[in-house]
Amino acid sequence: MNKIVLKIDGMMCDMCEAHMNDAVRRILPDARQLKSSHAKGETEFLSDRPVDFTALREEIEKTGYRLEDYTVAPYEKKGFFARIFGK
Repeated sequence: MNKIVLKIDGMMCDMCEAHMNDAVRRILPDARQLKSSHAKGETEFLSDRPVDFTALREEIEKTGYRLEDYTVAPYEKKGFFARIFGK
């Protein structure tokens, strides 16, 4: 599983965040823990499958925003005891 962070230009309010979440869900309906922040200019989500960033960029631009950059990093879910004992 990967954690994807998108840097988005143009988000100004909560409604912009909702539009961005909808755009991501149209391309990746199985995206998990999807959240956007207009204050940070970011959208984050988890995905089990590879992301087609070209299609995602096109979908984002259709809604009036711009994908400036993205990062993909491995994500490992940690349970309660891993947080306590560092495992």
